[in-house]
Amino acid sequence: MIPFNSPHVPEISKRYVLEALEASHQQGDGPFTAKASKMLSELVGGGYVLLTPSCTHALEMASMLANIGPGDEVILPSFTFTSAATAVTKFGARPVFVDVAMKSKGIDVDQVREAITPRTKAISWVNYAGVAPDIVNLRSIANEFDLLLIEDNAHGLGGTYQGKPLGSFGDFATQSFHATKNIQCGEGGALVVNNPKFIGRAEIIREKGTDRSKFVRGEVQKYQWVDHGSSYLLAESLAAVLLGQFESFLEIQESRKMICKQFANTVKPFELLSNSDEANNVAHMFYIQFSTEKEALSFKANMRAEQVSANSHYEPLSQSQFAEMFLMPQRNTHVTNNIAKTLVRLPVWFGMKHDIIDLIAEATTSSLSKVELGSK
Repeated sequence: MIPFNSPHVPEISKRYVLEALEASHQQGDGPFTAKASKMLSELVGGGYVLLTPSCTHALEMASMLANIGPGDEVILPSFTFTSAATAVTKFGARPVFVDVAMKSKGIDVDQVREAITPRTKAISWVNYAGVAPDIVNLRSIANEFDLLLIEDNAHGLGGTYQGKPLGSFGDFATQSFHATKNIQCGEGGALVVNNPKFIGRAEIIREKGTDRSKFVRGEVQKYQWVDHGSSYLLAESLAAVLLGQFESFLEIQESRKMICKQFANTVKPFELLSNSDEANNVAHMFYIQFSTEKEALSFKANMRAEQVSANSHYEPLSQSQFAEMFLMPQRNTHVTNNIAKTLVRLPVWFGMKHDIIDLIAEATTSSLSKVELGSK
């Protein structure tokens, strides 16, 4: 079976890891963290970067910085990863789910406006497959109602919107370096603080509620407990893995773009909706969207028979078992519900050999030819 993902670790990362393990500084915020953070900041437009153990931790930090708590509401798309919601519910606030737009798969801005109440504290969205939603109007709404913006850029590193890097638009942006991402260290993430007024407190929250960062910089003689916080630092050995990957970023992106381009050419004759154009921006994933759930299930079964992994993606959060606890008003999330049933992703990873790419393309063509496709 050709796997859905195969994490890449460049040789330079392996060398850096050995250096980190042989050094006296193995905890977070060492020299590898500093270098990796600088390179990440350059990719996302210059925001203040704090590496974290995961994107989930970064989302939790964003909630803490936004003072999200009991009685508050955060608007987010139903079609996103659970971490976006648990980062809200963990602090006693209520997630308010809205639909997504079919083309971008990103948050439906019209529904965002409809969902705002006096309890709304923030808007959280994901740049799905590295494609931004209507950020111009999101920011306009946020300014009108004095709301904070949380940009989940787990898919979008290296992507742009109107010429600006993804990860630069929210008051807070988050990155994922999970093993399935273009840049990965197994488990890892980052919080990007784009609103300077939150930088000082972000450092404190990440350092267990202490002002240790000031102590390290020589700004105070002793550090002490000053605020809420937790241990949100990434180990130096994992930062070393990331640094090597950041140094290989262009090579990784070009390889993934080439794969997505070949898959796009494979799908094109079948007149199916894919993210071929958008995926060439960041090449995080390649998906095919079918007209019906029956078509998607048939395609996945055919691909399994061809020994190729092909996966669906998120289940609608608004229809999840846990969401029922919040007694939220039911909004029409028909686009989300449709996408969850009809979208299928193909394997994409850096360093995929040409014979594997050809096998996946051939399996895709064969599997599609066996599916009775409805009219688009």
